Amino acid sequence: MTTKTRAAGRAGSLVTHGLLIVFALLAIAPILVIVVNSFKTTPGIFNEPFALPNSETFSLAGYDRVFNRGDFVLNYRNSLIVTVGSTVLTLVLATLAAFALTEYKVRFAPVVGGFFVLGIMLPIRLGTVPIIKTMISWQLMDTLVALILVYTAMSLPLAIALLMTYFKAVPAAVKEAARIDGAGELQTLSIVLPMVRPGLAAVASVTMLPIWNDLWFPLILAPGRANQTVTLGVQQFVGQFLNDYPALLGALTLGAVPLVVLFVVFSRQFVQGLSQGIGK
Repeated sequence: MTTKTRAAGRAGSLVTHGLLIVFALLAIAPILVIVVNSFKTTPGIFNEPFALPNSETFSLAGYDRVFNRGDFVLNYRNSLIVTVGSTVLTLVLATLAAFALTEYKVRFAPVVGGFFVLGIMLPIRLGTVPIIKTMISWQLMDTLVALILVYTAMSLPLAIALLMTYFKAVPAAVKEAARIDGAGELQTLSIVLPMVRPGLAAVASVTMLPIWNDLWFPLILAPGRANQTVTLGVQQFVGQFLNDYPALLGALTLGAVPLVVLFVVFSRQFVQGLSQGIGK
């Protein structure tokens, strides 16, 4: 490799990293501005919006009003129940379905797999009216169970399609050896599961983030005060306290922080799981 080639490669790498840093700052800056200003008084927000809080502008009054007049503890509990319940149910059902579709050679398996791929392309919101009618007939309107069922159905197509790529990559000799030793199908699945762990992590991360951030179905299926999620609680709080900027920014911060934490915790598993799944 010549000196000019190396210099060109380094220059290209610097440009790429520079652009990535710029894009990262553009994405992070609005969140930082909201978080910083949520700890200020109203004059401090308008007079010095990009400055850090000081002895004159620092205030926790916005958060005090958020927790005293809002139901964020209840909202967080509801979001946690819905997100964890939907994710666990999606993982269990997607694992069983993906294992069956890749392991058992039956005629209709490719057709069923094709339906799951089709489900990825069709947004579930198109079926809002039938979903509402179904939940009414099941007497599940304004319940967390309705949200868990809908989110599980929404997440299954992508989860199954992703896990199928991992189960197809598992060596057949491993499963044959387990069956020769007398293992049943569930025991064979338990032996295979550690080999598809990156795929399970990817499915969990892909499932959790959209569910926590969704507003549509909580607004349609569980609008009651006792079942509101964080996103719906923030939206209604913002509507009530539109002119109370410290409380408004505090509510937005409480709604955004969990998403940032989830992404930071699961970003590596998300990227690694998706990239390995595509490669396989």
